[in-house]
Amino acid sequence: MASLRRKPRSPFFFACFSLPDGRRTQRSTGKTNRADAMKTAVEWEQASVQRYSEGQFRRVLSDISQQIHGAPIDSPSVSDYFTRWIGAKGLETKAVTVTAYENALKGFLTHLGDRASQPIHYVTKADVSAWRDGVAKKSSPATANIKLKIIRVFFTSAWRDGIISDNPAAKVPTLKSAEAIRRPFTVAQVKILLALADEEWRGLILAGFYTGQRLRDLALLSWNHIDMEQGLVRFATSKTGRNQSIPLARPLRVYLTDLSVNDNPNAPIFPKAHAIASSNKASAQLSRQFSDLLSDAGLVAKQTKAEQNHESTGKGRSTARSRNALSFHSLRHTMTSLLKATGSGEAVAMDIIGHESSAISQHYTHVEDSAKKKAISKLPDITA
Repeated sequence: MASLRRKPRSPFFFACFSLPDGRRTQRSTGKTNRADAMKTAVEWEQASVQRYSEGQFRRVLSDISQQIHGAPIDSPSVSDYFTRWIGAKGLETKAVTVTAYENALKGFLTHLGDRASQPIHYVTKADVSAWRDGVAKKSSPATANIKLKIIRVFFTSAWRDGIISDNPAAKVPTLKSAEAIRRPFTVAQVKILLALADEEWRGLILAGFYTGQRLRDLALLSWNHIDMEQGLVRFATSKTGRNQSIPLARPLRVYLTDLSVNDNPNAPIFPKAHAIASSNKASAQLSRQFSDLLSDAGLVAKQTKAEQNHESTGKGRSTARSRNALSFHSLRHTMTSLLKATGSGEAVAMDIIGHESSAISQHYTHVEDSAKKKAISKLPDITA
């Protein structure tokens, strides 16, 4: 039976009640009135004895919170908390990251269906696991793992806000990926691509080969990012916000010098790619164009439109997309391999690529532009 007690130096009554296993416990009611405190103690014991679910128990606590503090416990629906959370992220992170968050979470809400309008603490590990498996079937294990990390961040935020008692997504493991391992290009392969590429893609390939940067970041470059006098390209990466300062290799500098420079410093260097990169489907469209170039060069198998849309399987887009070992991202691996092959230290190579290497993070090494220029000058001339 529930009872009350008072502790020395505390103005509040403590509720003493039994747990389902028979053990007695004590909790402060936060009340100084005996009658009110006794009512709370009885409600807590009833909730414990009847083995309430978390949702039921939160409703009891919400009523008690209303009585004590004049406000119920915050218990938004999944969709309501998503709206609140994504709105805050819009002020905290870059637009491209917010878009990725929105895409992943909207897919999760669609998976929940009508239950998305129920309190967020009703979501279980099984819900997240089923959604993860569905994403993997439609795309790939790697994509499912990336989106799972976003869902974990979402529920971690709800946990930190005190809305849920634990994170159901944290209990869901990532999947093993069976995708093809990305490999670097050979210099001969890059020369073949340059020979087939149009003027703009030729510049993107040169930039990818000699800077090791991601396709979207290169596509978004404007003339104000180029310092011809110092021979540097300076920009912040869209994925991590890292400030990059990379020396211009001679072949890339020659290409930029030969372009018709716009009087507007904000004008894009690669107008067509820039227009695509500024859209929500930037990665897919640009990657598809580069994939077509790879197939024209005979470096990957050419796919028909039906195969690209998965029509040959009769399942539309419900099947995972096939992956190639070569992609634009392979140019990052190419540059890393070449820099190390020419004797550049790890700190120099990783600073150019944009990775936080152990050599930099552990020893706080500052890599001078002169060291990077020396390393890049040793790279082969793929225009020769």
